Amino acid sequence: MDREPASSPPSEIGAQASKGLDAPAVAKLLVEIGQRLVLAGENPYKARSYTRAAESLLLLSEALEEVIAAGRLQEIPGVGAALSETIQRLHRDSTTSRLEALRTEVPAGVLELLAIPGLRPQKVLDLYRKLGITSVDELEAACRQDRLKATKGFGPAFQNKVLTGIELMRRSHGQRLIHRAGEHLSTLEANLRRSHPELTRIVPAGDFRRGSELVSDLALVAETPAHLGVEIVNVSEGAKVWLADRQHYGVALLLATGSSEHINELRSVAEGHGLRLDERGLYRGQHLVDCVDEKDVYAALDLPFIEPELREGRGEITLAMARRLPHLVADQDIRGLLHCHTDFSDGSNTLEDMAEATRAKGYEYFGVADHSKTASYAGGLSVERVTIQHELADELNARYRGQFRILKGIESDILEDGSLDYPDEVLARFDFVVASVHSRFKLDAKTQTERIIRAVSNPFTTILGHMTGRLLRRREGYQIDIETVLEACAKHGVAVEINAHPSRLDLDWRWHQRALDLGCVFSINPDAHSVDELGLTSWGVLMARKGGIPPHRVLNCLGPDELAGYLTRRALPLNEVSAT
Repeated sequence: MDREPASSPPSEIGAQASKGLDAPAVAKLLVEIGQRLVLAGENPYKARSYTRAAESLLLLSEALEEVIAAGRLQEIPGVGAALSETIQRLHRDSTTSRLEALRTEVPAGVLELLAIPGLRPQKVLDLYRKLGITSVDELEAACRQDRLKATKGFGPAFQNKVLTGIELMRRSHGQRLIHRAGEHLSTLEANLRRSHPELTRIVPAGDFRRGSELVSDLALVAETPAHLGVEIVNVSEGAKVWLADRQHYGVALLLATGSSEHINELRSVAEGHGLRLDERGLYRGQHLVDCVDEKDVYAALDLPFIEPELREGRGEITLAMARRLPHLVADQDIRGLLHCHTDFSDGSNTLEDMAEATRAKGYEYFGVADHSKTASYAGGLSVERVTIQHELADELNARYRGQFRILKGIESDILEDGSLDYPDEVLARFDFVVASVHSRFKLDAKTQTERIIRAVSNPFTTILGHMTGRLLRRREGYQIDIETVLEACAKHGVAVEINAHPSRLDLDWRWHQRALDLGCVFSINPDAHSVDELGLTSWGVLMARKGGIPPHRVLNCLGPDELAGYLTRRALPLNEVSAT
C-alpha cells in the first residue's frame, strides 16, 4: 500500500498479507477470465459477474488472505459460492484449469480489443482469425493504413468506426459511469465500517461527490479518533481514503472533493483574509482554525456554503461572494415521473406495476411514454395498441380517484425529415409527447439540427428527449448545433430533457446554464424500462444540480394540476403557470 506524506504513523487500512496472490492480482485474473468467456461465447451475464467480483476485490480494506481464512468471501458483493471457490484457487495457485484452457484460444493482446466501444466479440475474433490482429495498436495501424477493406465486413465505414472507438476508449480510460462509481464507493465504505469500526462520518468525495457524469477519482473521507491531522491512504488502484481527526475533517472533505480549480480559488480567497489553506488545515498564522465540517471553512472565508456539485471553478465563488448562488433542485422537489416505458413496448413491467411503484415512492403522477410505431425494434405501439393502452390508463385513473394520475404519453420517433411518426389526430390524443431521435445518427450537423428544430416546432411536442443521443463511454452524440436547438426549445415552449439514465445524462450539464439564460424549461426523466430503474431519477437531479438548475424551471416539479395547466398553455413561462 502506498501512502502520501502523513502527520502520524502509517495506518493499517489496506494492508496486505504476503502469502498467496493479493486482491489486485486475483482481480486482474478474474477480469481476464470474464473477457475470455465473452470471446468463447459464454453467457454475457456470467462473464460480467467475474468483472463485478474483481471490482469488489479491489475495494477490500483488509488482506484477501484474512477474508479467505475467516470464510467471509461470500460477504463480498457479487461473490457467490462458485466465484468464492475460483477466487480461492487463484489466490492459492495463480491460475485455474479453466483459465489455462481458455488461454490456448487467443493471445492475451486480443483481449484489449474488447474495450473498444462498438466492437462486438465476434468482430474481435474475426479480426484475430482472419487478419491476425492481436492488439489495439495493430488494429489502429491497419485502419489508418486502409488495410482492412479487402476483407469482407471490414470496409471504410468499419475502419472509421474503429478509429472513433479507439479515440473514445483512450479519452475515457480510468473513468467509470457515475452509478458504477457509487456502487464501488458503497462497497468500500461497507468494508471500512466492518474492518475499522473506530472510523465515523465516512462519506464519498472526489468527482463522484461533485456529480461528475464520469468518475475517475474514487475517494472517501473518514473521521478518526486519533489526533493525526490529515492522512491519505491508497486503498487500491484508483481508490483513496482520507483520514482526518475532528478538527481537520472539514478541510479534508473539502480538499478530497475538489475540484482543483475550486480549491485554488478558495486558497486565493483565504490569502485575502490572512489565512492559509493547505493539506495540513486552515491556519491563521500558526493557529489552526477548527473546521469540524465544510461550512466552517467557507464561514471562515466569509462565504456561504457552496454545494459540491457547483465546485468546478466556473464562477461559483464569484456568485457566492455576491450572495447569488442558485437554489438547486433536489430529489424531494420532483412531483412525478415522465418518460417511462412499460411492457407495451420494450419495458419489463406492466403499466399498473410501473404506476404502483411510482406511487409507492411518493410521486403524484406517472407519465408513460412507450416507443412509437417506427421503433419496431423496441415494440413500438401501433395506433390500435395506443388505444388499448389509453383505455387501460383510464381504468387505472378511475381507480385512483384523483389521488394519483397516469399521464398518457409517447416517445415519438423524429423521422429523418423532422416529422413525428403519428398523424396529428393521433398525437392530439396524448397528454404529452417526448420527441426523440433514434435513427440516422450520422447526418451532418446542419441537416441534423434542422431535423430536430422541425420536431421541436411541432405543436404536439412537449419534451425533446436525450438531445444529443450520446451514450457515455460508448458513443459520441450526433452532430448538432446545441445552442440553436436550445433557442428553438425556448421559443416553442418545449422542455429540454435531462435523461437520468447513467449511460446518457443528456443534456450535458455544461449546457444547462446557457439553456436557463435562453429561457428553457427542463424535464428530469428516468427513461425507466423497469420498476428498478425508476430510481435513476436521482442521477438526473444530480446533473441538474450540477448545471445550476432551480426547481421552478423543472417541468416535473409541478404538481399534477399545475402540470395539466402547463401542457395546455405551453407557451407560458413555467413560473407563470405555477402562479395561476
